[in-house]
Amino acid sequence: LADTVAIREGELKNETLDAKSLQQIRNSDALLVVLRHFDNGQPVNPVKEYKDIESEFILADMGQIEARLERIQKQNGNKAQSLLDQEQKLLQQCLTHLENAEPLSTLSLTDEEKKRLRGFLFLSLKPIMIVINCDEQNVPEADTIAANLKTALPAEHLPVLAGCARLEAELASMPPHEQAEFMSEYSIKESIRGRVIQLARDTLGLISFLTVGDDECRAWPIRRGMSAQDAAGTIHTDFYQKFIRAETVSYDDFVRLGGFAGCKKAGVWRLEGKTYVVQDGDILSIRAGA
Repeated sequence: LADTVAIREGELKNETLDAKSLQQIRNSDALLVVLRHFDNGQPVNPVKEYKDIESEFILADMGQIEARLERIQKQNGNKAQSLLDQEQKLLQQCLTHLENAEPLSTLSLTDEEKKRLRGFLFLSLKPIMIVINCDEQNVPEADTIAANLKTALPAEHLPVLAGCARLEAELASMPPHEQAEFMSEYSIKESIRGRVIQLARDTLGLISFLTVGDDECRAWPIRRGMSAQDAAGTIHTDFYQKFIRAETVSYDDFVRLGGFAGCKKAGVWRLEGKTYVVQDGDILSIRAGA
């Protein structure tokens, strides 16, 4: 997770946002949008705030497409004309959608079309998550506040969380033995930190598997649905190329049964082949050839 500067009206379309910040936003795998739900002297309207940000993304993407279409027109007669024609048709479809004030995330695209658009790093095509920053007195109603925003933005199908950043900052600075009392006092069921991390993992389709050595335990993030052989390749290419089997046990079983010995005794320690689909929290020990 990386913070970036606040986006002001017109900065993306007019390219007045500094290049480094804009590139940071474009290079992101997903965007976490924080909306205000506390009194700062201005009306509280998270729906409008989100729509304003979405409009900035749409305008920025329109400007990018218009510039590219203009360059394609100048390349008329190029040897790669058939590819340019395909690109022009796809970009024109995207532009028409954006002109209707709809983000590209709501446009029906094939996997091949998404692949062809990937290099443009369109902002309105990125997965978006929302966190609503509310007053401390609204914390008991945080789930309701989040649900209300989802209802107000049905077309976007956005994941939404709500919490109080000021209280969360205080909570993070406390020693563990004080945190439970503080959370109870302010009706905080669970710190938003872990929820945001899990939200990002779910939005990006990520899980983690674990490897354990004599001096290190490490979590490896991978795409959900990845095979054991592909997962092994994230550790080292040799493990992918020379993969034989993966000794596997779930983290929950490992904890419940008190370690590897208990897992083997209970029969939940197993050998999996190349095509085994790795599950979130699997502990893997890769067997690879020499």
